Amino acid sequence: MSDLAEVKAAARKAAFARRKAAFDAVGGAGAGLLSGVLAGYRGVPLAGYMPIRTEIDPLPAMAEAAAHGPVGVPVIEGEGKPLKFSRWEPGGPLRDGPFGAKVPQVDDFFEPEILIVPLVAFDRIGGRLGYGGGFYDRTLELLRSRRPTLAIGFAFAAQEAEALPLEATDQPLDMVVTEKEVIAF
Repeated sequence: MSDLAEVKAAARKAAFARRKAAFDAVGGAGAGLLSGVLAGYRGVPLAGYMPIRTEIDPLPAMAEAAAHGPVGVPVIEGEGKPLKFSRWEPGGPLRDGPFGAKVPQVDDFFEPEILIVPLVAFDRIGGRLGYGGGFYDRTLELLRSRRPTLAIGFAFAAQEAEALPLEATDQPLDMVVTEKEVIAF
């Protein structure tokens, strides 16, 4: 394992522990500020995610946004590929997807202009540490090559890190929304 990979692995381990503690304290809730941010983008196609493990839950904010425009969730089509986004409706039928995340029963793909991005850790300059598969980095790079795409990291405040081991391929976030504050970059 390279030095950078070891540093990233250590940063992920510490961040997972902070995220679990935050999740245990509030049970994943905390989408109020995210709802407020998304209200400023009514009708703009967006994609969120189906929370897994100890991720903060964006579903209440996604449900509100779905009343005004298309909302999708990520579908992993294979290792090394960008994500695709299938239209999601609150209460709609779902099937099991990779990594334990649910996806819509029937794929109805579209390209979002806003992504609510899950993460393991973030910093105050727009850096994001994900799970290590590069899915969101590849996806954001592709979408941003086609049109402006807003990347909103959604996390517990406890997931903030002083500094992150970032690489040139890591796509920056435009803002982070936590249960406590909105941080714009």
